[in-house]
Amino acid sequence: MSDTPRLHRAGPALLERARELRPLIEREAAAAEASSRLTGPVLDALHEAGIFTLWIPVPLGGAESAPTELLAVLAELSYADPSTGWVVMATTLANGTGGAYLGDDAVDRIFADPRAPLIAGQGTRAGTAVPEDGGFRLSGRWGFASGLLHAQYAHSLGAVEGTGEARICITPVEDAKLLGNWDVLGLRATGSVDYAIEGAFVPESYTHLFTLDEPLRGGALYRLGLLDQALICHSGWALGVGRRLLDELARHAAAASPGGRPGRLAGSDAFHAGFARAEAGYRAAAALVRQTWAEAEHTLEAGRRLDVRQETMVRLALNHITSTLTETARFCHAAAGTAAVRDGPVQRLFRDAHAGAAHITSGPEVLAECGRELAGLAPGESWAVLGLTRA
Repeated sequence: MSDTPRLHRAGPALLERARELRPLIEREAAAAEASSRLTGPVLDALHEAGIFTLWIPVPLGGAESAPTELLAVLAELSYADPSTGWVVMATTLANGTGGAYLGDDAVDRIFADPRAPLIAGQGTRAGTAVPEDGGFRLSGRWGFASGLLHAQYAHSLGAVEGTGEARICITPVEDAKLLGNWDVLGLRATGSVDYAIEGAFVPESYTHLFTLDEPLRGGALYRLGLLDQALICHSGWALGVGRRLLDELARHAAAASPGGRPGRLAGSDAFHAGFARAEAGYRAAAALVRQTWAEAEHTLEAGRRLDVRQETMVRLALNHITSTLTETARFCHAAAGTAAVRDGPVQRLFRDAHAGAAHITSGPEVLAECGRELAGLAPGESWAVLGLTRA
């Protein structure tokens, strides 16, 4: 019998629970935005529904959902509220990869409580990890720590002094100084503050290589590595926000004017054509995401790793759904007219869409690298995080 990790499927239960939470999440969205963090009732409901177990390996009591399942749940939560979807994707990714890759001592401590831990932080800009007996001394400043105001542990990238080796380091959130500078246009409720750590000791068990793609626990999902799993996060988020934008605009267009007459958009051929184009663009981009990850699942189920072309396509699918989302947001904002100027769903979704699209994983450099590989101009090269390199 092969020891190759296989893909696990969690089933539809978590998606159904996420859908049931939509009314609560929507009611709490304004209060969450005002306080720069999710509200207590929403956090408690997410825990009670098991949402934060979404990514945790099965051996640790988690759901260990397959990529297409992850996409669906994250899209559902992001449809209800983009900030809620963002916090869930960031924390569940970190607690899932932590559960898969950290050493036994760390896992025994972090996952001891029946309630899923929340881990959040920054995995792109590196601090410094100085080797010390049994671990590392971590120092640095990290930005955009999505969900950190809700977390018990910080997830930080450190470059090992002397070797440059990139390691993810998990520390109690008490070791971090939260800088409280989340003054932003969109995704206000995510609590994505900057933070600093000065000389915290991190036992080696609480670290793992950034590039690790062979799990100590769990199945083939974790053979994607941290970066590819993050692509699932952002793709699912964009799916949900794009769908909500179009649905909100359709509701606005169908609403009667104060005098009971049809609204201005109802009789506009230009609006009808524009909406059709926006709907087609979103559906095409969404189909690319779902098809690309369905094909990736077949590869994982067969016990194989993604090849270079598949790595290109998961990056391209994210880039395309994200750029389509911003186009959709611009159209919806302009078409809604003065209704989008005032505080309300279209304005908030417009702001959140553009804030989310600024993430490095959806940047123009990645798109250019995708084009280079697709055009056959990168023979013998493979993906290393967000760029192609020759082995």
